[in-house]
Parts: sequence; C-alpha cells; structure tokens
Amino acid sequence: MTRQIHIGGVLMGGGAPVTVQTMTNTDTRNVAATLAQIRAAAEAGADIVRVSVYDEACARAVRQLVDGSPVPLVADIHFDYRLAIQAVENGIAKVRINPGNIGGEANVRKLADCLKAHGDVPVRIGVNSGSLEKDILARYGGVTAQGMVESGLNHARMLEQAGFRDIAISYKATNVPTMVAACRLAAEQSDLPQHIGVTESGTARTGMVKSAVGIGTLLMEGIGDTIRVSLSGDPVQEVAAGLEILRAAGLRKDYVEIISCPTCGRTCIDVEGIAEKVRLATRQVRRPLKVAVMGCVVNGPGEAREADIGIAGGKDGGALFVRGQAPRAVRGDLAEILIDEIRRRFLAE
Repeated sequence: MTRQIHIGGVLMGGGAPVTVQTMTNTDTRNVAATLAQIRAAAEAGADIVRVSVYDEACARAVRQLVDGSPVPLVADIHFDYRLAIQAVENGIAKVRINPGNIGGEANVRKLADCLKAHGDVPVRIGVNSGSLEKDILARYGGVTAQGMVESGLNHARMLEQAGFRDIAISYKATNVPTMVAACRLAAEQSDLPQHIGVTESGTARTGMVKSAVGIGTLLMEGIGDTIRVSLSGDPVQEVAAGLEILRAAGLRKDYVEIISCPTCGRTCIDVEGIAEKVRLATRQVRRPLKVAVMGCVVNGPGEAREADIGIAGGKDGGALFVRGQAPRAVRGDLAEILIDEIRRRFLAE
C-alpha cells in the first residue's frame, strides 16, 4: 500500500478512493476565467484541479483562486522554485515540480522548508518521457521505463534528504506500454502514491482510448491513487472521461449505469436513442442504479437480468422489466416510459 498524503481535504494513497484531476488551460492571471473553469470542472466531478504558475502574477493570483475554488488546487511549477514558495504562501494545496529543473538541491531544500512550515503541503514529482535527463537517456539508450523510474526516485530522494516525505509521483509517457511499464516498476520499488495518466494523449477520441487502456490497465492491477485524462480542449471532458474510467474499473458506484445491446437484425427499437435519453435524464443521479435497454424480447430480459430496471423492444411496443418481477408489456414512447418508471421506483425518495 502506498503512503498517504493530504491535498487540502482530499486524501491520496493509503487505500483512499482514487480521485480525478484535471488542469485549467486559461491564463492563470485571469482570475475570473480560471475560477469559472475550476468551478465547471468541480461541478463535473473533479476532486482536484491544477493551475499553471509560470510568473509572479500567477503566483499572486493563487490567493484569489484558492479562496474561490470548491476543490483543492495544485500549482504547476517549472524552473523557478520561488514561484512554488509564493504559491504555498498564498494557500495552494499541492505543488507539482520537477526537482531537476528548479536549480538543484539547495533550492529543493528551500522549498522543502517552506512546505513543512505551511503544514506539510505535498509535492508531486512529475516525470515525463519527453523531459528525461540527458545522462539517463544516454545510459538507457533512449526513453525506457527503467530510466523514468530512476529519474523519479532520484528526485524523491532529494526531497527526502531535505526532511520532506509528503510526496506523490507520476510517470507519464505518450507511449502507453512505456507508461504502464514505468508505473508497474515504480509500484514494486516505492511506496509513493502515484498520479497516473498518458501525457499528450491527443484529442478526445484517440486520447480517451489511449487513456482508458493505460489508466484502466493499472487501476485493474491496483496501481494508481489519482488520475488525469490529458486531452486537448475543454478540461471538463477530461473529468467526464476520468469518471467513466473509474466506473468501468469498478471504483465508482455512485452513478446510473446504462447497459445496452449492440443491436442486430432482430432489433425493434431505437436502442441508441433511448439509451441516450435515459442517460441525459439521469446524469445528475448520484446513487448506484443499473438500467438496461435491449433491442428485442428474444434475449433482452435474460441478457439484462442483472439490471435493476430495463426495457426490451418488440414489434408493437416493448417489455418493461424490474428486477424480481415478471415483465410487463408497454406501448408508446419507450424512453419516457422507462424514465418515468425509474423516477417513480428509484428516485422518488
């Protein structure tokens, strides 16, 4: 089990639930725009949000961002340890750094002293395949899982030698097998909680697939304490994708799961359309409920017997079935019939 750290009021590692993160892409100095994006991400289900802190104006903006944010914020720092110190002094809940690019051990020690003085504000060491040290690339003949882990643990030791242990770490690569191999190796060699994700994974379609394969593989093996699905575009879509991955891995139960058949020549209803209407009508529900939409009555009820409620299509209507009860013939707008029944039976209280 990994060691546990606190990001504001959110626990990470040590058996705590896996959390979902995203990162703003607004100009951090624009407090209003950045806060709007933070709040939208939080409303979508983000547990933690990261912001870029790349100059002193950003560091000063941290105070207002922290005061207005409904979730803990992380400062993303490169090259200037003083910006990390300013962000901590302005209330940031966590700092993301690469100790190798903020000026060596003396600066790392100064940052560690600041982190401890402000209640052990945690640090994430972010190792990316695209920014490994030249000596490591030379030693391993390029980017490898072994080289990534060596880089990360070297940096972690730098902080630990400064008397600081509230550390998380990430090993991100655009190549999914490399990222998975690095995270597995790190889990064998260290108890540091892991932030997992496929970096620069692409736009929504390809990025979600790559992230689901990489993140999902690790989560199913018990590796990973927080996740980010890195996509080009609106951060809210990262949150939605992250939640779907956690749900598919069985790590989130507080939602309506809609199962629907892939359709075939026997299909009698608009399975996709009905399923989408049900999804939209129940997307704000935060309780476990399984709903089935099946295209025909031949195998539909049997295939969906694990659902709490569902509908199967017929030539002149459909069959509504509720767990533990005999199917009931229904006619009319099958989507509305199913939605009304869900509300009446499961959401009325």
